[in-house]
Amino acid sequence: MSKEKKIRKEKLIEMKKNGFSYPNNFKKNINSIKIHKTYGKKTSHELKQMNVQVAIAGRMVKKRIMGKAAFFILQDIEGQIQVYIQEKSVTSKFYHEHFKKFDIGDILGVDGYLFKTQTQELSIYTKNITILTKSLKSFPDKFHGLLNQEKRYRKRYLDLISNSQIYNIFKNRSNIIQLIRTFMLEKKFLEVETPMLHNIPGGASARPFKTHHNEINKTMYLRIAPELYLKKLIIGGFERIFELNRNFRNEGVSTKHNPEFTMMEAYIAYSDYRYMMNFTEKLLQKIVSDLFNTNIIKYKEYYINFNTPFSKLTMKEAILKFNPNISLSDLKNLKKIKKIANNINIEIKETWSIGQIENEIFEKTVEKNLIQPTFITEYPVEVSPLARRNNVNPQITDRFELFIAGYEIGNGFSELNDPEDQKNRFLNQIKMKEKEENESIFYDADYIEALQYGLPPTSGLGIGIDRLIMILTNQKSIREVILFPALRSSLK
Repeated sequence: MSKEKKIRKEKLIEMKKNGFSYPNNFKKNINSIKIHKTYGKKTSHELKQMNVQVAIAGRMVKKRIMGKAAFFILQDIEGQIQVYIQEKSVTSKFYHEHFKKFDIGDILGVDGYLFKTQTQELSIYTKNITILTKSLKSFPDKFHGLLNQEKRYRKRYLDLISNSQIYNIFKNRSNIIQLIRTFMLEKKFLEVETPMLHNIPGGASARPFKTHHNEINKTMYLRIAPELYLKKLIIGGFERIFELNRNFRNEGVSTKHNPEFTMMEAYIAYSDYRYMMNFTEKLLQKIVSDLFNTNIIKYKEYYINFNTPFSKLTMKEAILKFNPNISLSDLKNLKKIKKIANNINIEIKETWSIGQIENEIFEKTVEKNLIQPTFITEYPVEVSPLARRNNVNPQITDRFELFIAGYEIGNGFSELNDPEDQKNRFLNQIKMKEKEENESIFYDADYIEALQYGLPPTSGLGIGIDRLIMILTNQKSIREVILFPALRSSLK
């Protein structure tokens, strides 16, 4: 036990002897931001005339004792307010034997009235003060905050106490999610919930987390995507649905990947991927406009323009645009496209087709350059197992992905509703996966049976909420917008 913690523990023991029992009866009637907004511009004379009585609670983050009087800063979730206390206002005994022993980090309730100091700082004159919670550990330096980035993520509660900007990021996160929900509900979507525990993993190509159901003695999987369940609801008769919830993928941990992440998936019956692209554009424009009162925002060194119609490129067009040494004929020749991939250090698997290699070249050379909102279309069928084939060219699908600031933000397509085609793609996917990784994946017979009852023409959309919030709050890492992100190892 550290020396300071020992001292604080001894104070708590003494307080309990004197009747302290973590009181839960203090009633606050205002917070710091409302005090500043409502009374910040009032003069000393006006405040005296108004006699504004307040009851506020928060954490003491600074203290300055000046003999028989002291100033301290009280911090709540909205901000800070200065508090003034005099020996004569709370009795000499309380001031010297109790208040002066309060520590930085203690949670206090203060009753008093508003006034302005000689330097015109809005403050509370204390009439009564109650310690609500004793802090047993010292806090990080208030000026510098938590400097260790890993500690910031592992001990987010300290990060929030030390840095008000962190709270604002997560306040904006909540606002953004609320804006998404409001938009979807206004467009007559029904919000639904589908299982987090799946009998078999499906709806995306990713390694799942496994768990075990003791009662039925069965291995189950945390969902990697809700897609197949949501499409079953469209088969059942729903026409506009969305789900905003967590997915889990037992894969990468990085500045743009977290194994537990938030997605919104939406489905619209009797529509196609072009309709869904337009819908996605309107959704993002509405969020940005409502959040910032403008459709141009700054992310890193870029100014992202959501105002104009988003750019649209096919995958081949995008590769050619950012790789001037590659020709269209190169992308159609297996030998040539393999050579291109090798030259840019892509490790090719023997089972890969032209479409799979083309997708890898796109990810390696193009994605990082898509700064302004851009839809990429015409994805190869080999990398789009749930998307409808294009009527003109059956080697590509009616699919799009949306990129902003070099990140994939959204994925959507006209849904594959031919049960035979879907069955064959599932079987081929299993065959290729087993060859490549010696790892079995599952055939979803239940979904194929559901398709046989008839899935109407449908378009679907998935948006990565964490990445979107990362851009809208101008953060370089996804960990900055997830309250408790996954980390590689324990902090010692």
